[in-house]
Amino acid sequence: MLRVFALCLLLSPCWAADSIRIGVSGPFTGGSSPMGLSMRDGIRIAAAEINAAGGVLGRPVELVERDDEARNERGVAVAQQLIGQDKVVAMVGIVNTGVALASQRYYQSARIPVITAVATGSLITRQFLPPAYADNYIFRLSCADALQAAMIVDEAVERRHFTRVAILHDATNYGQLGRNDLERALEKRGLRPVAVERYNPGDVDLSAPVLRAKRAGAEAILTYGIGPELARIANATAKLGWKVPMIGSWTLSMSTFIDSAGPNAEGARMPQTYLVEDPHPRAQAFREAWQKAAGSDRMLSPSAAAQGYDALRLLVAAIRQAGTTEGPKIREALEDLHDPVDGVLMTYQRPFSVSDHEAIKTSRMAYLAEVRRGQVVFAYDDDRKRAASR
Repeated sequence: MLRVFALCLLLSPCWAADSIRIGVSGPFTGGSSPMGLSMRDGIRIAAAEINAAGGVLGRPVELVERDDEARNERGVAVAQQLIGQDKVVAMVGIVNTGVALASQRYYQSARIPVITAVATGSLITRQFLPPAYADNYIFRLSCADALQAAMIVDEAVERRHFTRVAILHDATNYGQLGRNDLERALEKRGLRPVAVERYNPGDVDLSAPVLRAKRAGAEAILTYGIGPELARIANATAKLGWKVPMIGSWTLSMSTFIDSAGPNAEGARMPQTYLVEDPHPRAQAFREAWQKAAGSDRMLSPSAAAQGYDALRLLVAAIRQAGTTEGPKIREALEDLHDPVDGVLMTYQRPFSVSDHEAIKTSRMAYLAEVRRGQVVFAYDDDRKRAASR
């Protein structure tokens, strides 16, 4: 049944003329596609369930999906098309921080609410704050980099007692802003990185920056990048015979890191909002729905999938409460959701307010995960127990 509804989301004959059109933007091709495709499929599952239950305001939800290719300029073109041509009433998605910062100004100007489901740059929800802007139309469900950086540094310094760490990050907005967050988190503990190395997306050989980090005496590598280059870092450390822990942002869970690094990915640790082994009943139900809809047991990026699912459910709850598809009314509803919303990550109780557009507010809303035998699992039993009892 879920597969049928998911297909209907893409086929216009399934919809009445008065469907509620919601934009979905993400990288469905290229190096970031594991995150984009997982997010998109999580959103599709949520939409199928919503439509199976009668839609919202008596109307079906129609997803208008566009591939932003993880390119800032393409993200801008997608935003303009979704607003001007496709006439969406709201938007869910965006995986890459640079794409978000470049494109969301168009949604803001059009007063179209956005729930960012994956991109984590700390600036994303702060780009249009009062008093410079009367209202902020940008919300987020993913774990912001400032919070992730604190978790990464806590793991490295407090739990594992490393004092000499190197930061390796890519040259995108995501990587550079993440580096800043890591440096601030280290500074709070009176520490500075022994090396900071920047590389370009697509760089094939990262042995030089890895070697410089080794020569600087790093006890651990803290990373901010995406899967393909993260794998090259892990493979470079192995080539040098340097057994050094990798602790980084949530993208260390990407299939492109785990598959390309193989045994060299073992032990890498990162924050996650959702893990496939999550024992909570709602998490298990989502995993089963995914397997039925996708015809696969493997989620390329589980957190992206679950966050996409929850983001659409929150948006639809706001439309239902607003009783309209007018952007300002949906924004107001998001800032004051009256009824709890059951999601994969949690049951959301007023997740947003006028002054706070972040749904993930503390490290207690995320977990520390580890790559173990090619799977992303809870690094600590306490987190597994916490997930089960939430």
